[in-house]
Amino acid sequence: MCSTTRRWLPGLVGFLAATSSGTLLAAEDSTARQTGLAAIDWAIIVAYGCGTIALGWYYSRKQSTTQEYFIGNGQMNPILIGVSLFATLLSTISYLSMPGEAFGKGPAGVLSTLAFPFVFLFVGYVLLPVYMQQRVTSAYELLEKQLGLSVRLLGAGMFLTLRLIWMALLTYLTAKAMTVMLGVGDEWIPAVALITGTVSVVYTSLGGLRAVVITDLLQTILLYGGALVVIGGVSWNLGGFGWFPTEWHDNWDTQPFFSVDPQVRITVVGSFVSVLLWQVSTLGGDQTSVQRFMSTSDVKAARRALAIQLAVAFVVAITLAVVGFALLGYFEAHPDQIPQGVDLKKNADIIFPRFVAYHLPPGVSGFVVAAMFAAAMSSIDSGVNSITAVVMSDLLDRFGIRPKTERQHVLLARSLALGIGLTIVLCSSMMQHVPGNITAVTNKTANLLATPIFCLFVFAIFVPFASPIGVWIGAACGVVTAVVVAFSGPLVTFLDLSCGIPCTTFGVELVTSTDSLTGELVIAAPDPISFQWIAPLAIGANLLTGCVVSYLFPRR
Repeated sequence: MCSTTRRWLPGLVGFLAATSSGTLLAAEDSTARQTGLAAIDWAIIVAYGCGTIALGWYYSRKQSTTQEYFIGNGQMNPILIGVSLFATLLSTISYLSMPGEAFGKGPAGVLSTLAFPFVFLFVGYVLLPVYMQQRVTSAYELLEKQLGLSVRLLGAGMFLTLRLIWMALLTYLTAKAMTVMLGVGDEWIPAVALITGTVSVVYTSLGGLRAVVITDLLQTILLYGGALVVIGGVSWNLGGFGWFPTEWHDNWDTQPFFSVDPQVRITVVGSFVSVLLWQVSTLGGDQTSVQRFMSTSDVKAARRALAIQLAVAFVVAITLAVVGFALLGYFEAHPDQIPQGVDLKKNADIIFPRFVAYHLPPGVSGFVVAAMFAAAMSSIDSGVNSITAVVMSDLLDRFGIRPKTERQHVLLARSLALGIGLTIVLCSSMMQHVPGNITAVTNKTANLLATPIFCLFVFAIFVPFASPIGVWIGAACGVVTAVVVAFSGPLVTFLDLSCGIPCTTFGVELVTSTDSLTGELVIAAPDPISFQWIAPLAIGANLLTGCVVSYLFPRR
C-alpha cells in the first residue's frame, strides 16, 4: 500500500482494512512521518470525546436518587462491573508505563501478574463476604461501626487525598504523552490537561456510575485494540515475530530474582510482593473498588466481578509488555528512525506514544490515541464519582448537611463532581516535579496512601482489641514510612547539601544532571531504597505500631 493511499484511510474503516491486508505501519520505507497526528486522527478523537459526553447526558435523564447516581440500582451486571474496575485501575499511567518498563528496564515487572490468584483468594473469600453484608454507599461507613467516627473521617480524608493526587498525576502524564504525539513542547501540557479533564468530568458529573461503567467497557476495548495494532504492525513490518527477545537485552537493567540490597530498583520477588499488596489494598480499601462491588447483587456476583477484573488485567498486562518488546525490536531493526537526541533507555516512556503518532497510518493513529485518551478518562471518571460519593456520604450527609429534596441532592452531587474535576486539572501541573520514570513516579505519589487506608480495614475486621488512638498512630507511622521510602533520594540529597550529612552514609553519591524542562543543572542522589519497598515497609510499620499502641491504650 503506497503512502498516498494511507493518508486517506478513513478512521476505523481504515484500521479494519489495514488489519485485513496486514499493512499497519506507515513506514515501509526508511523514514517515518515528519508530522504527528493527521486531520482524520483528530476527527476520531473528537468524535470519541463527544460520544462519551452524549452518553453521560443520556443516563442523566434516568437518575432521580443519589443511590442510583453512585451505585446504580445495586443489581448491575458483574461482567460490566469487573471490566469497569479493570479500566479504573489501569489508566493511561499503566498503558504507557508497562510498555516503557518492558522496553527500557526488562520483563521482571510483568511477572508480578503471578500474584493475581492470591489476590483473588484473599479479597474474594476473606474481604468481600464482610463488605457485602453491609449495603453502604461509602466504604468508610464500615469503619465507624467498629472504630468510631474519627477513624471513618480519617479513612475518608486519606482516600480523598490519594485519589486527588492519583488523578492529578494521571491527567499530567496523559497530557505529556499527547504533547509528544503533537510534536509540541511541554508548555502545552496545561492546555491538553484541561481538555482531557473537562471531557471526563462533564460526562461523569452528568451520568453517574452507569455512564462510567458503560464508557469503561468501550475504553477497555479501545485500549486493548490499540495495543494489538502496534504488535501486529511491528510483526508485519519485520516479517514475523523474530523481534520477541529470547535472551537478556542490552537495553535492560539487571533484574535479579531476589536481592536483599534495598537499592536494587526491581526484582522478581519484590515486584510480586509489591503488586500483591497494592492490589489487595486497593481492592479492599479504596472507595472506587468497594463502590463497584456494592453495585452488584450479592457476594457471588461481586466475586465474579473481581475474577473478571483480574483476568482482564492479566491479559492486558501481558499484551502491553509484549508491546514494549515489539517496539524494542522495531527500533533495533530501524535505528535510523530513532529521533535525534532520544536515548532508548532513558526515554523509554515516550517511545510508545511517539511510535503511535509518527509510525502508524493516519486513522490508525487516531484509533490508538483515542485508546490512550480513553484510558485516562476511565480512571478520572471513576475517581471523580467515588470522591463525590465520599464527600456526600462521609461529610455532608453524615453531619446533616443535606438538601430538602432528592432532586436537589442529585444536583448537589453533580456540582461537586464538576468542582472536584476542575481541582484535579489545576493540581496536575505540580506532578512534573516528582523524579523518575512513570512506574517509579506512580509508586512515589499515588500509591503512598493505598496501604495505610487498607490497614484501617484490617484493624476494623481482624484486630478485635484495636483502639482509635492506636489506629491513628499506626496510620501516621505508615504514611511517614511510605513518604520516607518514596522520597529517600531527595531526603538524603537534602541531608547532604543542607545538613552536612554525606550521601555516602546511605550508600549513594550525588549525581549532576540537566533538567529537561528548564535546562538547569540539578544535583541529586539516587534513591537508597527502591520504590518496591514502599508497600511492605509501610504496612509493617502501620500494623506493628497500631497493634502495640492499641494494646497499651485500649478503647473504653
